[in-house]
Amino acid sequence: MFNLRINGIFLIACSTLLCAITLATTVDYDANAIIINGEPRIIISGAIHYPHSTSQMWPDLIKKAKDGGLDAIETYIFWDLHEPVRRQYDFSKDLDFIKFLKNVHEAGLYAVLRIGPYVCAEWNYGGFPMWLHNLPGIQLRTDNAVFKEEMKIFTTKIVTMCKEAGLFAPQGGPIILAQIENEYGDVMSHYGEAGNSYINWCAELALSQNVGIPWIMCKQSNAPSPIINTCNGYYCDDFKPNNPKSPKMFTENWVGWFQKWGEKRPHRTVEDVAFAVARFFQNGGVLQNYYMYHGGTNFGRTAGGPYIMTAYDYDAPLDEYGNLNQPKWGHLKRLHDIIKFGETLLTLTNGTTVTEKQYGDSVQLTTYENKDTRTKFCFLSNSHNSKDAQVDLQPGKFNVPAWSVSLLTDCRNELFNTANVEVQTNNYVKKPAGNLSLTWTWTSEPVEDTLQGVGTFNASEILEQKAITVGASDYLWYMTTILINDMSIWKNSSLQVNTTGHVLHAYVNGQYIGTQWGTHDKLDFIFEKSISLKQGANIISLLSGTVGHAHYGALFDMANTGIVGGPVKLIASSNTTTLDLSKSSWSYKVGLNGEAKKLYDPKFSSNGVQWNQVSNVSTGKPMTWYKTSFKTPEHNESVVLDLLGLTKGEAWINGHSIGRYWPTMIADTNGCSDKCDYRGRYGAEKCLSGCGEPSQRFYHVPRSF
Repeated sequence: MFNLRINGIFLIACSTLLCAITLATTVDYDANAIIINGEPRIIISGAIHYPHSTSQMWPDLIKKAKDGGLDAIETYIFWDLHEPVRRQYDFSKDLDFIKFLKNVHEAGLYAVLRIGPYVCAEWNYGGFPMWLHNLPGIQLRTDNAVFKEEMKIFTTKIVTMCKEAGLFAPQGGPIILAQIENEYGDVMSHYGEAGNSYINWCAELALSQNVGIPWIMCKQSNAPSPIINTCNGYYCDDFKPNNPKSPKMFTENWVGWFQKWGEKRPHRTVEDVAFAVARFFQNGGVLQNYYMYHGGTNFGRTAGGPYIMTAYDYDAPLDEYGNLNQPKWGHLKRLHDIIKFGETLLTLTNGTTVTEKQYGDSVQLTTYENKDTRTKFCFLSNSHNSKDAQVDLQPGKFNVPAWSVSLLTDCRNELFNTANVEVQTNNYVKKPAGNLSLTWTWTSEPVEDTLQGVGTFNASEILEQKAITVGASDYLWYMTTILINDMSIWKNSSLQVNTTGHVLHAYVNGQYIGTQWGTHDKLDFIFEKSISLKQGANIISLLSGTVGHAHYGALFDMANTGIVGGPVKLIASSNTTTLDLSKSSWSYKVGLNGEAKKLYDPKFSSNGVQWNQVSNVSTGKPMTWYKTSFKTPEHNESVVLDLLGLTKGEAWINGHSIGRYWPTMIADTNGCSDKCDYRGRYGAEKCLSGCGEPSQRFYHVPRSF
């Protein structure tokens, strides 16, 4: 039974006296390979982040990844989930990353552990716990003693847990690579010399952990030796590591892109993804990781941004629900099989050499040849974005479509071309789970206290929201009282609120006067409404809501949210008189009373609350909780909720938040096309769909919920 709540707003095993010690795995590298137990390897990896799915889903996702030809699974570690309150840790249930890594190991795959602990990932606050923000003297991601101490404690804890579980390769575990920091090179210049000092400290911290495997830093051209710098992007064929002895690694091949509320759906063709992969290995690539292989869902309030959607599908080979996304999964599987077929030659072992030959400006033949056996593995690429090429390799003549790569044995037999997709496309149909007739009940959000201006503390200024909520809620009440003596001036007036976003609900003297929100490309806005005041005391109650906190960029942690600073003004009808309320006494309260009462949880929802029976639920009433129950759908297919008809809020199933919903955020009608040309460099605006439709209509309900 589902209950739905919607708020509108080294390892030793002994069998006898003798013990069998798990075989240790050695991990080394040179410029041409990851060397595992002395064997040069090409590694094909894919990102599956454990909190984007559920522990029940992990084995199936990992199996499908292995079936798709992957050697490894990559995941970040999410600090905010594991230490939501300082020194209070949670590694239970779906946050049991140790179990996840053991699942990876049991499947016979390797793991790439990206500890960060900054992760980006379009994740709320970049994966940092919000309490960091309020530590005295802290500045994130720079040479700051307070931050470095916290980062050291958490990083060491994660490494220690992995060691205790025997998860590093030298212990016989799956982890063959670990990452410290993340894409810091994008922002380092903003921190000056402190940035350089910080990245050197990060390297020292990583090496001090003594894990016995290589450490990497992505997008960090000055990564200190022996840390290996790696590449992220759509294409990394031209990338060269800063140390000629380091392997060339593509840690994030973006298979699609993320989506924000109000945006159209991005799509990256499998022909282009395959082209990027083939070109990377043609030019000496060693490890390639898909970001994402399974994107999954931003459950709860984990989506960052701001305005990152709940769905994190990413147009990945496995869709949001874990189904095969064809033809992407199948076409890439075929490519992986061919690349692994040439692995011995690609790693330049046993006297293999590599030569290149150009056929004009855009066509390149790269030949990996073993001089003893005379066997060859060849890449024939055409990087022109529109012109096909005819190439005579004598004795074979080959047609190479624009923006494609052919993989050949002995430069004679074509095994695969990235533009030749022979996998059928699948289309999943969403259909009602039986003959559902839902009975809805509703109750209003209890607002009696806040509409009377009653908060939990006062301040004579308008405060920044996240510093007060500290991640406890999307919501913060700002309340103040104004004394009006001369009604002749203020009888007809308006309330003006300058806010940094993201959503504002306003009340005056207990009466709701309106709601406004920003957009994904302009978060701040000015709310202005006509209001009716009375002689004497007037209470203004403003409920500010956030839609995910910034997750990327220099000093992203300092981005303001809420009504901080205002100004908040009363404007007389004549426009000649204004009253700035910014320095008035303001009362504050974090969160909604319904959240505190846990109305979203069936175990608590009836405590002191009257749920009203209705036959036709009005979804336009603000600040309302809705509830219904339904039987778990039969079989094992994915379950989604169609929330079309609702406005904005958060939804829970049996007390588990499935995330924010906002089906009224409609993508504009321009920029979509039925045709999507894979040729030419990809960008997130290239192949779009969903014009004029809700950015997200369907919401994933994991069966374990």
